[in-house]
Amino acid sequence: MTITNVRDLSDRQWRTLDELIPEPPRRKDGRGRPWKDRRAVVNGVLWVLRTGAPWSDVPDRYPSCQTCHRRFQQWVRSGVMRGVLEALALELKVRGGLDVKEAFIDGSFAPAKKRGSKIGKTRRGKGTKIMAVADRHGLQVAVCVESATPHEVKLATSTLVQMLVPEAPENLIGDNAYDSDKLDAELRQYGIELIAPHRSNRRNWTQGLRRMRRYRRRWKIERLFAWLKTSAG
Repeated sequence: MTITNVRDLSDRQWRTLDELIPEPPRRKDGRGRPWKDRRAVVNGVLWVLRTGAPWSDVPDRYPSCQTCHRRFQQWVRSGVMRGVLEALALELKVRGGLDVKEAFIDGSFAPAKKRGSKIGKTRRGKGTKIMAVADRHGLQVAVCVESATPHEVKLATSTLVQMLVPEAPENLIGDNAYDSDKLDAELRQYGIELIAPHRSNRRNWTQGLRRMRRYRRRWKIERLFAWLKTSAG
């Protein structure tokens, strides 16, 4: 008897992904084991991403953890996963569920004791910086993992480049870590208005009270990070 998880992809959801995830290439000599069903593999990958569990804990109802992990890495390297996320974001935008005219940006420190390409030293210790952008509704439209050494203001532009939709925000809202004339000028070149409270030591005030009213909605990016940390825990 086949056990189906109620949180696995529905037939309608799979029809959307089926066109975006290509069949793995067959060996020319016809040898080797047959590839596992793509839908089953995707369900196994989503189980790991949703639960935050180790790959070795993938339930038996899915293909082996080695298969799920290997195929996931292949899809990431080949750009398949990026294409899936962009297509889903576009579909959501067409339905009116995604609005990046107003967006929020923030970063979160993640400690890391081991070495790695995205690990840097800070006063809080070694770790990585998880940068994210949320749309008007608080939905994730960009995530960028970088070394924790650079200040968040230096990672803002590279994070915006990772957005899943091509449109640039009209208003980008962040905390006072993003209060930077240099960043403000850089974003204006792309038609982006930066809204961030001034630091206490700033001499020239550039933010009007009317624009700063948008800052009250910054809790949406904080909620996004709460969701991300919950799913990863």
